[in-house]
Amino acid sequence: MIGSTRSLRVWAYPAPTDLRKGFDGLCGLVTQLHQDPLAGDCFLFVNRLRTRAKVLLWDGTGLCVYHKRLEQGRFAALWAAAGAATTARTLTLSELSLFLEGCTLLTRTTLSPGAVTPRQWTPRAGHRLDSKLAE
Repeated sequence: MIGSTRSLRVWAYPAPTDLRKGFDGLCGLVTQLHQDPLAGDCFLFVNRLRTRAKVLLWDGTGLCVYHKRLEQGRFAALWAAAGAATTARTLTLSELSLFLEGCTLLTRTTLSPGAVTPRQWTPRAGHRLDSKLAE
């Protein structure tokens, strides 16, 4: 488990990755996402068979690569079908932990709520409140 006392963003690379890449190769993929690999965020990469995953992380003193290989089963698919253009998906640190444990819920629903925008209340025509205000 990658632990931290600070809030981390996790970026999932939107395509299968050749996990023979090391620090420099993964940093090159991060820059393709228009992100800075030294910003302190986590970057998740998964191979085509979805049996291996790597997490690239700058911990303040250097780059770390965490590599996990599943003995059975597959990781959830974080990318769209072939030919569909997608952008990097963001996860929370809790979602990353679930993903690395093999949870497939990530493919079915978003675990983190989206931004909430409050609605403006507007009275309907003929509403009782409108008639009371007119008195």
